[in-house]
Amino acid sequence: MGNFRFYRRVSIFPGLSVNVSKSGPSLTFGMRGAHVTVGRTGVRKTVGIPGTGIYYTSHSGYHSGAHSAHVDSPVSDSLQGAAHAIAQLIGMIFIIGVIALAVAIVGSIAGRPGT
Repeated sequence: MGNFRFYRRVSIFPGLSVNVSKSGPSLTFGMRGAHVTVGRTGVRKTVGIPGTGIYYTSHSGYHSGAHSAHVDSPVSDSLQGAAHAIAQLIGMIFIIGVIALAVAIVGSIAGRPGT
């Protein structure tokens, strides 16, 4: 038996889009490779390497799956907090790297003589 699916993304301006799907609307901030989506089920942060299919996603809020996950030995709050802080740091470093790369590319194009 199949599922009915529906999804539509409308770009408001670069870096901001509204997503509409069967499960409800959401708002996405960011660019290719790093974005944050806020919707009915919570906040989803995604960082990845464009074109490779490699990405990391964290989800917090309602229906994040944390309440239903089976864990043999619970992870302490301090260890979970440290892992979350490291993931955020890696995400920020990636975003800063993407911005620095974009600035370098734009600078090299703008500084090219004869164009």
